[in-house]
Amino acid sequence: MSDIFWWVVFPYICLVIMVFGTLYRFAFRQLTWAAPSTEFFEKKWLRLGSPLFHYGIIFAFIGHIMGIVLPLSFYNAIGVTNHLYHIGAVYGGALAGIMVVVGLIILLIRKIVIDPVRIHATFADFYSVIALLIISGIGLYMTLFQNVTPEEFDYRSTIGPWFRSLFTLNPSYQLMSEIPVLFKVHTLLAFGLFASIPFTRLIHFYTIPVAYPVRSPQQYRSRAQYKTNK
Repeated sequence: MSDIFWWVVFPYICLVIMVFGTLYRFAFRQLTWAAPSTEFFEKKWLRLGSPLFHYGIIFAFIGHIMGIVLPLSFYNAIGVTNHLYHIGAVYGGALAGIMVVVGLIILLIRKIVIDPVRIHATFADFYSVIALLIISGIGLYMTLFQNVTPEEFDYRSTIGPWFRSLFTLNPSYQLMSEIPVLFKVHTLLAFGLFASIPFTRLIHFYTIPVAYPVRSPQQYRSRAQYKTNK
């Protein structure tokens, strides 16, 4: 019975909250959609931690698409062997995980030690960073230590089919009963994070900045400099 709750009921609850919460926020609270910049308060740590986190999370997202969403038959059809996939998953996943974890640590320290940033940060801001850090830390540990052992766990034949079965409304929850504990924790925490997206600044995840690389840079000037120029 517990397997049905954790691998059928709980994921659907989280997905429903994420979808309808996002629609509500888009319809009634669009002004809170963007993540306000804190570059006014501190730039050095932000310029280091933010790119590491954002580029790392993009790479990690692509890696999860490749490992969970794309079925094993797809790789067999294009001639990608298990060994080749494993090498790419370990090295690519490790790089993405390190970037995310290091970036989040920098951003979390910044929120704690820089007074103006800490004062303007909300509980949801700290929750988002800490939750992401825990989830990505577990993922990095599994990539570095569990996926390099001879008894590598094949999530493409268990977690992948289970995840895809959620969207066909025929959840194969039995596939999740025997997977390692850390993979279970990582998966459940990720779904919990999905449910929290509409209530945090993670909502801007849905706004794809396609024009960002070509837009003009924003200029930040101190008030003293502005008065001098006048």
